[in-house]
Amino acid sequence: MTQPSLYGIPPMSWKTAHRSFYYQGAPEPPDPDLRREQTALLCIDVQNYGMVLHDDPAERERWRPFHERMRSAVIPTLRSVQDSFRKACIDVIHARIACLLEDGRDRSLSQKMPGWNNLLMPKDTDASQIIPELAPADGEIVVTKTTDSALTGTNLRLVLGNMGIRNVIVTGIYTDQCVSSTVRSLADESFNVILLEDCCAAGTDALHRQELAIINMIYCHVMTSAELLDLMGIA
Repeated sequence: MTQPSLYGIPPMSWKTAHRSFYYQGAPEPPDPDLRREQTALLCIDVQNYGMVLHDDPAERERWRPFHERMRSAVIPTLRSVQDSFRKACIDVIHARIACLLEDGRDRSLSQKMPGWNNLLMPKDTDASQIIPELAPADGEIVVTKTTDSALTGTNLRLVLGNMGIRNVIVTGIYTDQCVSSTVRSLADESFNVILLEDCCAAGTDALHRQELAIINMIYCHVMTSAELLDLMGIA
């Protein structure tokens, strides 16, 4: 399945889209072997804290494109993918960022750095909960991490190995931070990784697109949700 043509530009499939400098002349990759029993969907950090509108008008306007993308595209698309996986009896796994101690001493250094990424969200607070639209279904695995990577900061690698999972379909926020960190960690552990570009978002579309090009074809394959579901035969 190919992406729609825009402004007369020939449509591109996942095999040719989002290529960085390093892969401009690389051959097209073969279709991945996505056996259902070896595949899981991983939803990263779509939590209440990320969907709160800023009180400051200037900040609210600065983040407006992100919230529009989340509400109009990412959340409904990811929910549809979750539903397709559940209907096909394929595992849906969730990761959320939260600290185990009220004062956050257990957080990694990246979560203690001054600025935007300095998140103090004890695990039982409302801010740290996954948004209702994408909430885990009964029995689904939820891992709580105190790092950017959902693999480094949890026992997820062990859990995936125990389940016989080889292919991880990655979604969530933010593309250039926790999502990218998780993708790289999974690739380094020799998991086959697919990132669904329409189920992710960064602070800006430019950051989102830039990170897709950086990690595509080396750490993961970037696809649309429609391309993935078509490949898996669960569209």
